[in-house]
Amino acid sequence: MVSPLPAVDRAIVEWRTSPELVAYDDAVAGMETRVAAIREGREREEVWCLEHPPLYTAGTSADATELLDVKGLPVYKTGRGGRTTWHGPGQRIAYVMLDLKPRGGDVRGFVNDLEAWVIATLAQFGITGLRRDGRVGIWVAHDGKEEKIAAIGVRVRRWVSYHGISVNVAPDLSHYDGIVPCGISEFGVTSFDALGIEASMADVDAALRRSFEDVFASLTTDQS
Repeated sequence: MVSPLPAVDRAIVEWRTSPELVAYDDAVAGMETRVAAIREGREREEVWCLEHPPLYTAGTSADATELLDVKGLPVYKTGRGGRTTWHGPGQRIAYVMLDLKPRGGDVRGFVNDLEAWVIATLAQFGITGLRRDGRVGIWVAHDGKEEKIAAIGVRVRRWVSYHGISVNVAPDLSHYDGIVPCGISEFGVTSFDALGIEASMADVDAALRRSFEDVFASLTTDQS
């Protein structure tokens, strides 16, 4: 029988940052290993911040027609919710591995919390993030139109979450031209940089961490 971690340790969410680009397959394998360990009480919950090399992912609701011209970039079919999106340098990924059962077992509420987390993070940079019915993710009003600045896609296995959020800081937005982002063609995609806001990944990470504490009311610690 696996001995659970002490209650005081299980209350702490570890915060990990990868300084190098992380291959998508390696990230998924790492999340699945961590999710199993969290479920078995062998590891703490975790938020993993990283960047991927340029690639596309197709979620469980994706349609092949959303791939327009991928220009040789790899396309990964993935078990997260949502449709087709791009990941790459300049985009902050935060993979969130939390045990939802003691947090109320409410997946819809968890997604709402992820949205609130992103909105609170953007607010620290003077960006007003918007929720929109029927459009997953977080949007901003820019030049008389609405554009997506952050995507959300999660998977839950035996009440432990993984995958999470992506926030466009200073990516090459032209990669989005190769797809119909998240299946929505009538709205654009933006970033901190496109909005004229300078922010380093370290700045964004610090803001994400502050907002995480406010939204999820968890202690966090850096993982060595």
